[in-house]
Amino acid sequence: MREDDLYRTVAAPAEAAYRERSSKFLAWIYPVRSEEEIREHLEALRKRFFDATHHCYAWRLGPRGEAFRANDDGEPSGTAGKPILGQLLSNELTDCLVVVVRYFGGTKLGVPGLIAAYRESAAAAINAAQIVERTVDRIVTVDFSYVAMNDIMRVVKELQPRIEEQTFDNLCTLRLSIRESRADLLEERLRKAGGSLREQELTN
Repeated sequence: MREDDLYRTVAAPAEAAYRERSSKFLAWIYPVRSEEEIREHLEALRKRFFDATHHCYAWRLGPRGEAFRANDDGEPSGTAGKPILGQLLSNELTDCLVVVVRYFGGTKLGVPGLIAAYRESAAAAINAAQIVERTVDRIVTVDFSYVAMNDIMRVVKELQPRIEEQTFDNLCTLRLSIRESRADLLEERLRKAGGSLREQELTN
């Protein structure tokens, strides 16, 4: 079982093709971080393959896949988007969009045939992609006086968060990023070193 602050996604876009009888299925998987990015990919594929019969897709967003959607784009309900989403779920992938473009070849596949074809097309795109593990990180912003500088920097050196921003003045500020499972320890150590913490912020 993976740790709570780890999740799986894909490193880069990948594509695959699948044929079932005379229908051709073209499948893509994209790493995505927002619904706006998803819309851009979908619009680009719709323009590029404007003559295709269907553009079906599914996506998941968030470290736990909290947001998700499946779309059949005119195929019988549950025969396209749902099996595509099923592949994202069974491979435990999130922050991903899978699109399957179908060119109808004249032979109807029936409901079981469609489900299998969209499932296999999505699986082929996922198999073509490089799957990576990422961490859910917490942004920790700490303010401290110049006097506390050495103690604060010692904590940073020991726990090794990523320094996103730093300002050294009469009042110094560090904006740090660290994986969620180590964030409480970092905050506790920074407080003891004389730091004042701002409101938490999660990122992935």
